[in-house]
Amino acid sequence: MCGGTVNYISHLKCRQCARTYEIEPIAACEECWAPLEVIYDYDRIRSEVPRESLESRARTMWRYRELLPLDQEPWVGRSTGFTPLLPAPRLAKALGAREIYLKNDAVNYPTLSFKDRVVAVALGKAREFGFDTVGCSSTGNLANSLAAQAAAGGFKTFIFVPADLEPEKLVNTRIYGATLIKVRGNYDQVNRLCSEISQKYSWGIINVNLRSYYSEGSKTFGYEIAEQLGWRLPQNIVVPMAGGSLITKIHKAFGELQKLGWVESAATKFFGAQATGCSPITTAVKQKTCEITPQKPNTVVKSLAIGNPADGFYAAKLILESGGAGEDVSDAEVVDGIRLLAETEGLFAETAGGVTVAVARKLLRLGRLNPAESIVLAITGNGLKTVGAVSGELGASEAIRPRLADFEEQYLNVHAAASV
Repeated sequence: MCGGTVNYISHLKCRQCARTYEIEPIAACEECWAPLEVIYDYDRIRSEVPRESLESRARTMWRYRELLPLDQEPWVGRSTGFTPLLPAPRLAKALGAREIYLKNDAVNYPTLSFKDRVVAVALGKAREFGFDTVGCSSTGNLANSLAAQAAAGGFKTFIFVPADLEPEKLVNTRIYGATLIKVRGNYDQVNRLCSEISQKYSWGIINVNLRSYYSEGSKTFGYEIAEQLGWRLPQNIVVPMAGGSLITKIHKAFGELQKLGWVESAATKFFGAQATGCSPITTAVKQKTCEITPQKPNTVVKSLAIGNPADGFYAAKLILESGGAGEDVSDAEVVDGIRLLAETEGLFAETAGGVTVAVARKLLRLGRLNPAESIVLAITGNGLKTVGAVSGELGASEAIRPRLADFEEQYLNVHAAASV
């Protein structure tokens, strides 16, 4: 399906001290404990893979297979990715901007979030490493995606989540038969437990010992944006942040495309979005520092509630160096953002999408986002996953009798009076 298994992976490299490692299930440097990055043979890719060769490939994330860390054909998620990049003229008008696009992973396959990308890569690598049991710590979307794709791949699966996760996400994890463990604690405590488990058991914990490979799946979000814009880079992009990995991997994707000569060099400004109740990265950015002070999450935005983000330092550094900004919004503003997106563009996003829209509106009002430049908003999950966050804000409607007079009195007359 993917048309070959040529491997362009070179090695792993520490982001901090530059020490190199073989391709193994490790995620942190033994010297300085900084995260490891997958490095590719870009010279070979440039000489052997012309951009035009992508045109005949399936419209999935695997059309960029040379820039992903698998040695073999993908084991799961073969239909994942290449979600729509949608022009959003009504939202742009409401926000006072000229050109807004929505990168809509709310319709990603199979579980309606961008996490389907990273899980597809992680499980492919888990199989190559010989793991038959996998697991993760999650704030919801990752749990859904791992449960679904691990079921399709035949893995035994253990998923650890904070006990207060949204009921919709718990159901969307359990239905696939995974073992779900609810933990009395926040995500950071859950993640520490998973780190201990990975040290004792020979399991592939996809956001622990497989994290170096798992996170590479996020790059396809960036590749697709560039291709869908006609092989050009956006001037601005607003990205919701939890651990901070997605925004850094989009940046890596844009850099790789420029390195390969697939797009012209351009300076995209990166804007990070968080909820005020858990905003360690945006707090650092607003203080003009990359040093992250951990926070205790207290927000309705469970999917972004990571108080001690693993990639926070690198996300903050990227935002500052790109000339972008970090901003956060209240839970009430998040709900307003969800409703505004739905009412203008007919797209129902989860709470993280509400964060992205509300932060974009705030940045435009503050003059930090240029309304005359192109802006891409990253919509990373579907609103059906967080219905409880908005259901109380919509109000209830009473049933009417099946009579025309009742309909006219209850709706037409009321609406006519309201418009006077």
